[in-house]
Amino acid sequence: QLQLVESGGGLVQPGGSLRLSCVASGFTLDYYRIGWFRQAPGKERERVSCINSSGSSTNYADSVKGRFTISRDNAKNTVYLQMNSLKPEDIGVYYCAADMHPSRGSSCSGSNWLFGSWGQGTQVTVSS
Repeated sequence: QLQLVESGGGLVQPGGSLRLSCVASGFTLDYYRIGWFRQAPGKERERVSCINSSGSSTNYADSVKGRFTISRDNAKNTVYLQMNSLKPEDIGVYYCAADMHPSRGSSCSGSNWLFGSWGQGTQVTVSS
């Protein structure tokens, strides 16, 4: 069964940091670009970051540029999202997802994603 499991969320004060992890089981992440997405209450899910299959290329939503860093360790079948200088507007459930299209792994350009199943996500709350 192909599965992605997110962890690392929690409650943090404004200006704090969290590191999210996304571990794959049932398949290897090596060939796929991976995105971190978040869904705030009452809002649509949005992509906040992407990393290509080798880790050589990344991109970020404008709202998180300079604060979030995506990385991956293919040997551990894991993708990370380091979140610094957290703000209340970062609140939401964070999900990771793989673009399962066989030829898009090398780049984070383009907005078409072929999603597999979504995990349960991990809740991030920023509050004093």
